[in-house]
Amino acid sequence: MSDVIRHVTISGRVQGVGYRAWVDEQASVRGLEGWVRNRRDGSVEAVFAGPDDVVADMIAACRRGPSSARVANVQANPGTSDLLNLRGAGERFAFLPTV
Repeated sequence: MSDVIRHVTISGRVQGVGYRAWVDEQASVRGLEGWVRNRRDGSVEAVFAGPDDVVADMIAACRRGPSSARVANVQANPGTSDLLNLRGAGERFAFLPTV
């Protein structure tokens, strides 16, 4: 399978419930690259890069989230290398500041 980059926005009760830490752990377990951050509108934004099937599995997992989250919607769109490169040099997966 070829590698893909997906830009994902998750809405619902996803802040203050450990969602970003959960995304970091799940992405690392799957060997994905990317980043995650909170948005001021209450959503969580992430970029995942890796094999198409693994990224698709991660997006499916985001629809469930950690047990304390209540996911209302997951929007996944094609991502770009510019988005992926918002993380620091040498970082595989990163927490970015809230925007």
